[in-house]
Amino acid sequence: MTLLDGKVALITGGSRGIGEALVRKFIANGAKVAFTYVSPSSQARAEKLAAELGANAKAYQSDAGDFAQAETLIGQVVADFGKLDIVINNAGITRDTLMLRMTEQQWDEVIQTNLKSVFNLTKHALKPMIRTGGSIINMSSVVGVFGQQGQANYAASKAGIIGFSKSIAKEYGSRGIRCNAVAPGFIATEMTDALDEKTKEGYLSAIPLKRLGSGDDVANTCVFLASDMGAYITGQVISVCGGLNI
Repeated sequence: MTLLDGKVALITGGSRGIGEALVRKFIANGAKVAFTYVSPSSQARAEKLAAELGANAKAYQSDAGDFAQAETLIGQVVADFGKLDIVINNAGITRDTLMLRMTEQQWDEVIQTNLKSVFNLTKHALKPMIRTGGSIINMSSVVGVFGQQGQANYAASKAGIIGFSKSIAKEYGSRGIRCNAVAPGFIATEMTDALDEKTKEGYLSAIPLKRLGSGDDVANTCVFLASDMGAYITGQVISVCGGLNI
C-alpha cells in the first residue's frame, strides 16, 4: 500500500526538472499520472519518460497558459483516466532582467506561463474535482515571498500564485478540495547547472543546510500534501528551501 494508491494526478511541465521528479515520485507512490510538455522539442523526452514509467503514465502536449488548451486537456485526462484527484500546477519559465531593461513581452510571457496557467488549469479542473474533492498544489517560489532583483516578473507571478492558492482554499474547502502552494528555494536543475561556481557559492552561503535542494525534496513535499496524510492542510505556503527564508 502506497500513499497515492488509486489517485489520478495531472502535473504540468512534467518532462524535466522538478516536474520530472514529481512524475517519477507520484508513480512510485501508486498514482496514475498525466503530465504535460509544451515544446515540440520536448516531445521525445516526454514520451520516453512515459514509456519508461509504464501504463500508469501518459504525456500530453498542451500549453497551460492557453485557456482553451487547458480546458481540452482536463477533458482528455478525465476521459483517459476516469477522474481527477490531484492537480499540480508546475509549469513555469523565467525571463530575468532588471526592470529598466524588461520588455512588455518578457513580462507578459512570464505572467501567462507562470500565473495565468494556474488560473486556467484550476478553473477547468474544479468541475470534475468538485464532485469528489481532491488536492491542488501550485508551484510558487521563495522569490515570490521575498522578491529578487532582476526577477520582478517572476516574483510577481509567484507571489500571485500564493494569493490565488489561499483564495481557492477558502472558496472550495467546503467541497473537500484542498489548495496549497509549495515554494522551492534553489533547486538543482538544468538551469542551476548552467550557473557559474561563484554564483552557486553565493547561494550556498545563504542556505542554512548548505546544499541546493533536489527535485525529490520538492516532490516528497507534494506527495505528502496530495495524500491523505495532508488531509487537514489547506491554504498554506510550504517552503522547501533549506532554511533560506528563515
